[in-house]
Amino acid sequence: MVVGARWAGLSISKTADLLGFSRTTISRVYREWYEKEKISSERQLCGRKCLVDVRGQRRMGRLVRDDRKATVTQITTRYNQGMQNTISERTTRRTLKQMGYSSRRPHRVPLLSAKNRKQRLQFAQAHQNWTIEDWKSIAWSDESRFLLRHSDGRVRIWRKEHESMDPSCLVSTVQAGGGGVMVWGIFSWHTLGPLVPIEHHLNATAYLSIVADHVHPFMTTVYPSSDGYFQQDNAPCHKAQIISDWFLEHDNEFTLLKWPPQSPDLNPIEHLWDVVEREIRIMDVQPTNLQQLRDAIMSTWTKISEECFQHLVESMPRRIKAVLKAKGGPTRY
Repeated sequence: MVVGARWAGLSISKTADLLGFSRTTISRVYREWYEKEKISSERQLCGRKCLVDVRGQRRMGRLVRDDRKATVTQITTRYNQGMQNTISERTTRRTLKQMGYSSRRPHRVPLLSAKNRKQRLQFAQAHQNWTIEDWKSIAWSDESRFLLRHSDGRVRIWRKEHESMDPSCLVSTVQAGGGGVMVWGIFSWHTLGPLVPIEHHLNATAYLSIVADHVHPFMTTVYPSSDGYFQQDNAPCHKAQIISDWFLEHDNEFTLLKWPPQSPDLNPIEHLWDVVEREIRIMDVQPTNLQQLRDAIMSTWTKISEECFQHLVESMPRRIKAVLKAKGGPTRY
């Protein structure tokens, strides 16, 4: 650009104003081109040559992919095996950063067997052409447990060396989270259903009461044309014979959706549990006993907006595509 401007007849001052450089820079660049035919800066050639070239980055990338849990020390040791020019851990850390790698906490996902992956993939394939209108015909259900004392293992504090046992630097723990409240809920695109507290262990008999007292009226009210689907996971109490017999007796009123095992990422109600959990944890006055916790859960559930749960149902096509892309494996949903 400097040479072109000068050839066009612009003075050094006008060229400097046009390109935003000093007159000295314009003069030097034009002189070096005129005398030495120099057309680029040699600054990139300065400094020590990088010990890890493109080939070395490919080697390091293979080491990371072979063992995602390897430490920087382990990666460095394995990289230096058989290499004439060895590198330090600092070089390894810098190279990994340049390659786009960073240390992260892994996502926690259910353990999937080959059989489970196959069934998840089959479910996704069978429903990959479903539209949002199709997904609106499903009523989603699940159980969840909320702890009175929520423990976050990622909490960090600032303290000096001698302050390790200072009361302000301690995090109290309670066995089993201080107890908790289990609830069962149901919703569809059309409406948010009831939330039912579960007083004791949920067995087949208790679940039969929930199905008869809450699922049946919900399905017949929301889907009066008997075109609705009811979703439940594969918990043992859901698969009991008395439950299967009950659904068989009412198969003319709604259809029981065949659900793949280990698939919380496909169930949008899981996100509603997260909404309830977050809202409770930001309350100005935190629950101090199980009754207060139960009241807070019930109150928060009723305040979930229609936009929130409808958006979750509308996300189902994307969830199905994610499972197809993962070939039945776990997804980020």
